[in-house]
Amino acid sequence: MTEVDVAVIGAGAAGLAAVSVLAAAPLRVVVLEAQGRIGGRAHTVSLDGLPLDLGCEWLHSADRNPLVEKIAALGLTIDKTPPPWANPGATANFSAAERQAYGEAFAAFDERIETAAGEAGDRPASDLLELGDRWTPLLNAFSAYYNGAEFDQVSVKDYAAYDDSELNWRVAEGYGAGIAGLAPRGARIIDNCPVSVLRHDGALLSLETPKGVVRARAAIVCVPTAVLAAGGLRILPELPDKLAAAEGLPLGLADKVFLKLEEPDAFAAESMVYGAPGRTATGAYHLRPLGRPVIEAFFGGAHARALEAEGPGGSAAFAIDELVGIYGTGLRRRVSVLAQTAWAADPWARGSYSHALPGRAGERAVLAAPVDGRLFFAGEACSPHAFSTAHGAWETGERAASEVLAALL
Repeated sequence: MTEVDVAVIGAGAAGLAAVSVLAAAPLRVVVLEAQGRIGGRAHTVSLDGLPLDLGCEWLHSADRNPLVEKIAALGLTIDKTPPPWANPGATANFSAAERQAYGEAFAAFDERIETAAGEAGDRPASDLLELGDRWTPLLNAFSAYYNGAEFDQVSVKDYAAYDDSELNWRVAEGYGAGIAGLAPRGARIIDNCPVSVLRHDGALLSLETPKGVVRARAAIVCVPTAVLAAGGLRILPELPDKLAAAEGLPLGLADKVFLKLEEPDAFAAESMVYGAPGRTATGAYHLRPLGRPVIEAFFGGAHARALEAEGPGGSAAFAIDELVGIYGTGLRRRVSVLAQTAWAADPWARGSYSHALPGRAGERAVLAAPVDGRLFFAGEACSPHAFSTAHGAWETGERAASEVLAALL
């Protein structure tokens, strides 16, 4: 496989989508994956008999998400239980009046965003927050979970461009397991094979890997923007517009902690609490997802980065401390740590999902544009309206593969 027609760099959702399309063509195709597994930022692990999604977890816009039917066809279970954030009554540590007030503040903020997005120019979404309002810290915390960054780092136009039907389902056996299961049978996927340099100045592309050089007529680049921006994959001669686009679309950070409950019946299934709603540096806690004996904690943005910087155990300790503040000191003996993530520290991810910096919303189209009919780009950051999602990545992988077929056949 030292000389192929198409090299796909990365076996996440975009790369697997691309090779699924290319599998039917009379082309020699190889997928070069840096890690020892496939799926990228979709990763399910089984601990204590529980499937835990360390990365993406929700089939967003499930009524039109192309992965729903594909994953169901694998025999996996699509669970349609609504998420607790979509159920106003599910926030257990809010009174009915607080739930209503927060909902009204959120709706008013969204209205201001929509208005601003229709105006000339771009600006940080934080400009639309009301300083001093009781709910502003929690709205900013929401941005940290949702965008992976606080609203001062988020483009109004990009935020408004995300198209969400607000219907969210889950894969009971794990979204990551579903994505990995979509790898086409017989596909040539080489793991533990990161591409360090991609040269495009010869008759054939040259891809340098620890397992040797691969030469290809075309390549589909499916690596996170943070890896491109940091030089984890160098494209030579350099493509300044691609580098600038990657820098303008950084990966935000969303990390998780999974706590095993020793007395699960003491907690309402599919409910949630916020650790400290009066501050942005707080966690959101999903209690007993799918009825399981687990609390799933979410941290985002600058707070998640600070917890990662504390080293192993920092985010779990913070989660337990916040929950003790809600449920009392007895909680400590009723929970144990199952898993915690550190996506910023993962050299092949360097974060969770992309957001456009203020003034950089147009970079998604720049990143997605082919180069010279033989370099093609895919991944969630290339999606104009479904960025930050696995199905957005999948759709861009299919699009890039179609572009390759048009160029080579």
